Amino acid sequence: MQSIGKNGEDQAVQFLVDNGYSVLERNFRHKRSEIDIICKKDELLVFIEVKTRSSLSFGPPESFVSENQQASIVRGAEAYMEAEAWEGELRFDVISILKGDRGLEIEHFKDAFY
Repeated sequence: MQSIGKNGEDQAVQFLVDNGYSVLERNFRHKRSEIDIICKKDELLVFIEVKTRSSLSFGPPESFVSENQQASIVRGAEAYMEAEAWEGELRFDVISILKGDRGLEIEHFKDAFY
């Protein structure tokens, strides 16, 4: 059985592909940083954190991206861009997935931090 997080990432990838993004990497790791999804749309490189929850009991999924986690994602993104010699535009997004009573709800927060 897949974990709710892995399943949420799969849903996010499908959402991104359906919306014209090309997925370049999943679960990219550099030292202690992990980036859930790295994708590209047009000439924009996008680093995405996916947060999946089954209820709003503790708040919306997107509220679980801490400042420390954001800083870690930025460090990982810097390593990725250096390795790929990327010099173009970039953005940091959060995809929030709620699997609740009303079915699956996906929200894409563009330019969420940094």
